Amino acid sequence: MTTKTIGDRGETLAADFLEGLGYRIMERNYRFDRAEVDLVAFAPWPDDDGGDLVFVEVKTRSGDGFGTGEEAVTPAKQLLLRKAAEAFLYERKLEGAPARFDVVTVRLGHGAPEIVHYPHAFGMFF
Repeated sequence: MTTKTIGDRGETLAADFLEGLGYRIMERNYRFDRAEVDLVAFAPWPDDDGGDLVFVEVKTRSGDGFGTGEEAVTPAKQLLLRKAAEAFLYERKLEGAPARFDVVTVRLGHGAPEIVHYPHAFGMFF
């Protein structure tokens, strides 16, 4: 498999996983300038009428050659994600809406994929 194929598979698995938690996927691969957010979703609050807009970075690995997915969400990557998130909020006139960043790691290999979800991974907008 190519790295693009692996990444696309991981994003699909992550989206399915989040939908199983009640998230609604609003957009995939939102791009602004050099920045990209893999998934933009709405996560409802339990026992409430509200929810958060969630910008999700998905990191998929098929081996350990490039380190873990968690390690790949560096401060530089976080800055790019924030830039894309700010543009998304601005374009849709959603500035001030509760929004946060989650990371989902997907490890492909033999057997079922391993999916780990890190809600509120590195910050929140208000």
